[in-house]
Amino acid sequence: MIRFILCISWVIIFLILSIPVILIEWLIGLKWPKARAASSQWIVNGAFKLVLFMAGTKVTVIGEENVPKDRAVLYVLNHRSIFDIVLTYVRAPRQTGYVAKKETKKVPIFSTWMAFMNCQFLDRSDLRNGLVVINKSAELIKDGVSMCIFPEGTRNKTDEPLGPFHDGSLKIAQKAECEIVPVTINRSDDIFEKHIPKVKKTKVTIEYGEPIATKDMSRADFQKVSGQIQEIIKETYLRNGEL
Repeated sequence: MIRFILCISWVIIFLILSIPVILIEWLIGLKWPKARAASSQWIVNGAFKLVLFMAGTKVTVIGEENVPKDRAVLYVLNHRSIFDIVLTYVRAPRQTGYVAKKETKKVPIFSTWMAFMNCQFLDRSDLRNGLVVINKSAELIKDGVSMCIFPEGTRNKTDEPLGPFHDGSLKIAQKAECEIVPVTINRSDDIFEKHIPKVKKTKVTIEYGEPIATKDMSRADFQKVSGQIQEIIKETYLRNGEL
């Protein structure tokens, strides 16, 4: 319970102390939105790193050389824990936003930081909203901001490597004509979800797969991409489960 208390206390303290900083960031964004996104990500990443330290999380990273540093990409991740964003955000080599479920927008202060960092809030029950999020995310990638999606839509609480994919979110890559980087996270649910409310010291593995190019890809070939990514993540998840 000590780790849980430390983590939740730090999150609350950060959110309260960051209120005046949010005002400064808002003012910066009026004239320099890209500068606001960069500084906001730097601030939040510092808070995330401290959360991981307090949680006692050790991370083994495989294939980080596969992540392009000079251009924006679409990251496609499996999802088992609320820590997945914390674990992967701190490793982003450039400005990066996440597509998050609409409920996240209701979290005071934190949702403001997410908005500053180009995160998009998705309502899967609203087709119009889905199209807006896809188009906006594609525009951001074209403008140099990488995006992350969890195609399962919610945390996978089963013993299966993956839950069902919602293929529509992959259209972001098709519209942006960007590369897709499959990302596989192992044991993130051992940090918290498997023994709520305790936070336990955990060794997590993150593996970045080789980028999949979508530029000039035919519609027929793109329809196969979802299955290809699912196979990559499943195979990687099972392989790294033994590490």
